[in-house]
Amino acid sequence: MTGEVQHNLVSQVRAALEHEPRVNLHRFRLAIDEDADGTVILEGEAHSIAAKKIALEVAASTPGVTGIVDRLHVAPARRMGDGEIRDHICASLAAEPALGNCSISGEADGRRITLRQLDGAADQIELAVQDGIATIDGRVNSVSHKLLAGALAWWVPGTRDVINTIEVVPPQELTDSDITDALRQVLEKDPLLNADAIRVIIRNRVAVLEGCVSSIADREMAEMDAWYMFGLDLVINRLQVQQ
Repeated sequence: MTGEVQHNLVSQVRAALEHEPRVNLHRFRLAIDEDADGTVILEGEAHSIAAKKIALEVAASTPGVTGIVDRLHVAPARRMGDGEIRDHICASLAAEPALGNCSISGEADGRRITLRQLDGAADQIELAVQDGIATIDGRVNSVSHKLLAGALAWWVPGTRDVINTIEVVPPQELTDSDITDALRQVLEKDPLLNADAIRVIIRNRVAVLEGCVSSIADREMAEMDAWYMFGLDLVINRLQVQQ
């Protein structure tokens, strides 16, 4: 690919992102580059998980883009050290009843902790945190457990990104039903929300939220909970704020 064509493709991606207000390039500058084969590299810090996923989707849909390298992270709600992030995530995982059969351990700053060790347990979750990026590995027995673990990691305010490489054993294909089940669990766990008033519809990895919430903040929180779901490509928020 010639330098001129490469420059044009980067410009097209940047122009597409500038027209997406939720990405907000004027406040959060993202570096955009391209390999010779048309793969676009996005790097920088987005203001939310929604902005990160939308930026990736917009870039991927730009004509001429053959692939995406994701080096985007999320600006944390609160700056936290890696050890503190590890401790919060491990504690959340250990306190989750659905993950009660999992051994749980975590590592950060060269120090490893084990919160729960179950002899003979097939399920285990291993966490590593570096520069605010949480990598979750191990194995669980259902897709919904994998998705739930990822969402709990995102809930920690210092988390900048979550890389969820948990293996599901036996292998299961990720379905809309799995994502729906996991999202319902997360909404029910969120202390700020009345999950019974929120309807979740997921088709082809696109989530639609309908129903009523008590405030704009609750509306935004419900949407963020959906964006935290591994495997979702888009969230459409139709929640109404009750007067």
